[in-house]
Formats: sequence, structure tokens, C-alpha cells
Amino acid sequence: MVEDLGKFEKSGRILAEVREYVKRMPIRGKGVLQICNDVEGKILALGGRSAFPCNVGINDVAAHYTSPKDDESIIPDGSIVKVDFGVEVDGCLTDTAISISLNPAYDSMILAAETALQEALSAVAPGRKLADIGGIIERAINRYGYRPIRNLTGHKIDRYNLHAGKSVPNVAGMEGGKFEVGEVYAIEPFATLKDAEGAVREGDAAYIFRLVRAKGGKGAQAKQLVDYIQSEFKSLPFASRWIYDWRSDMGEVFLELVRNRSIVGYPVLIEESGAVVSQAEHTVLVTEDGCRILTV
Repeated sequence: MVEDLGKFEKSGRILAEVREYVKRMPIRGKGVLQICNDVEGKILALGGRSAFPCNVGINDVAAHYTSPKDDESIIPDGSIVKVDFGVEVDGCLTDTAISISLNPAYDSMILAAETALQEALSAVAPGRKLADIGGIIERAINRYGYRPIRNLTGHKIDRYNLHAGKSVPNVAGMEGGKFEVGEVYAIEPFATLKDAEGAVREGDAAYIFRLVRAKGGKGAQAKQLVDYIQSEFKSLPFASRWIYDWRSDMGEVFLELVRNRSIVGYPVLIEESGAVVSQAEHTVLVTEDGCRILTV
């Protein structure tokens, strides 16, 4: 990782600027597709590429919702919205998320996730157990009268790999190794209501995909699509709408590759009891004396 540090730092600087852009973005009544396009366009304008499609999670949607083509959904008044986005620079990835409240009742839930994140970041150190961070996050969220989402975690990041084998839990009691100098992690607490289930389930739809094998499709168009995905995204997630934007005639070929499991989808993740969810996230580099936040 050390030889790629400059590229991780550049990725983080771009992402930090996009974070400020998203914080200023007026989203009340705005189309979700427009938000996705604006965030992804801003990343490109600043010299990066999207590490994954911009996620916009409204209320009980915790993760993995990005607009499909022709999405007509808008941000409803009184909602809580999670905007999760990432930057790639030559395969070096950073990941961040912010929550925006359109209802004062959700402000403290956002503060709970943000406080949990800051306390977790302060505790990261080489040799420290990843499980320790889960306890810190859970206790911080509980202090505000909320509960964490137990089956969502932070994750180690490697080049061209957003989820590189180690997970940072959001609850106590989960084992999983230790932090090591030079590793990059995205740490992302999720908070929900105290009486909620505190877990997510998979929804019926998926709009984010990843190529897992190059075979499975038949004909020249299938090869063209696989070649395009390998060239543009490599092993990283992509949006179905990106494929339609490239070639509007590739719909059936795309669906064939999904059916053949050459392409796999990431279902939208929804809080099991339908409760609203907040999220906070930064990407850090583990250093000799703690960690350095790359996305500020």
C-alpha cells in the first residue's frame, strides 16, 4: 500500500471536496437520479472516477440504492437521506457518506452516527482489535438513545477492492483480526431507532452490479459488454444505468449475463422493521501512532 499512498491521498482529497459539495446541495424535492448524476459528475470534474455508483438511501433504505435509468423518484419532505460515494484514482479507493435531515426529529440520530464515527477514528491504532471499534460505536450510538445496525460493517480497502477481507463491526462481540500499519479502512456507523430491529434485509431490486467472471454470455454483443466492463470498471461495482448510457441496445445482453451469474447484483438493503437509518463514514490510513483521515 505504501507505494500507492500518493494516489490514495489524491483520491481522498477529491472525495473531501465532493463531501463539501454534497453538504451544500439543496436536495429537498430533488430527483434522486439528478443527485447521482451531480455527485458522479463532480467526481469526474475534479479528476477522479467513481469507485462505485453514488448511493442515495432515503429513510429505511440503508445502502445500495442508486438510480436506475429513467428513475423518477424524488427526495420527499421530512425524510432522512444518506449519500454514500467513493473516488477511484488508478485503483486507489476512498469511501465516505453523510446523512442529511429534512426533519428535525432525525438530527440527533445523525449526531449519534457522527459521534460514533469520531470516537471510532480516535481509537484506531496498529495492533488494536477490529472488534474493539464495534464496541465503541455501539456504546456511542446507545448513549443517544439509538441502536446500531448490526449486520452492516466498515471494511478494509485494497487497490481495486472495496471490501478486502477485513470488516470493522458496528456492534460489540464480533471478532475479526487487528489493524496493521499501512492498511486503509472505511469506517461507517449506521444508527436506527431504539425499538427497531437493528439489522438490514435484502430488498427485491438491485441497481448496482459487479462482473465476477468473463464467461457466460453468447455472441459478439456479450463479448463487447464484458470487454467494456473490464476496461471501464475492472472489479469495481457499476450502475446498470451506466451500461444503458453507453449502449442503449445492451439491455437484453446485460440481463443475460445477470441470469448466467457472470454479473452479480447488490440488492438494496432496507432496515428490517422499516425504521429510519442514519450513516456517517470516513476512510482512514492506519499509521504508527493511530490513523489519518484521508477524506477530510
